[in-house]
Amino acid sequence: MSSTPTGKGAELLVGIVARPHGLRGELVVEVRTDSPEERFAPGSVLTARRAGVPDGSVTVESSRPHSGRLLVRFVEAPDRTAAEELRGTRLLIAAAGLPPPDDPDEFHVHQLEGLRAELENGSVVGTVREVIHGPGGELLVLARPELPDALVPFVQAIVPAVDLEGGRVVLTPPEGLLDAD
Repeated sequence: MSSTPTGKGAELLVGIVARPHGLRGELVVEVRTDSPEERFAPGSVLTARRAGVPDGSVTVESSRPHSGRLLVRFVEAPDRTAAEELRGTRLLIAAAGLPPPDDPDEFHVHQLEGLRAELENGSVVGTVREVIHGPGGELLVLARPELPDALVPFVQAIVPAVDLEGGRVVLTPPEGLLDAD
């Protein structure tokens, strides 16, 4: 998997600013991409999206790993006060122009949106509406006709197959996972 979709179709979420780190404008970024060294390379320009604020852009000045997260400095945030303003900002890149993964068994997460969700016997459960990147891993949000959306952990044991050409994901859910209750 490469990046997480935002629901906007043409953009991919590559990180979320968690909080400032130190006094010199570094920010803790929760990475949402398999290629942080590329996405957060010095000079990279990312779309910055925050609720209630028009989209802007930020330019990566530097980045380095720290305690399982990434510390990033943006040109636009030279100190802690400016960095504080970026708390909660979603960092995005354009999906257009992304090369396809080298391995045919790999895919960009945004490619899952719109796929049919089927059981192994071929019965259709719903459609992948969204992929949520949560603290415990990714979840498929399945839109189901006349039923509430279902959240399905995106793990090999429950989603053993992704068939992009066939337009489907195959599910082997444990008992009760897809119940409407």
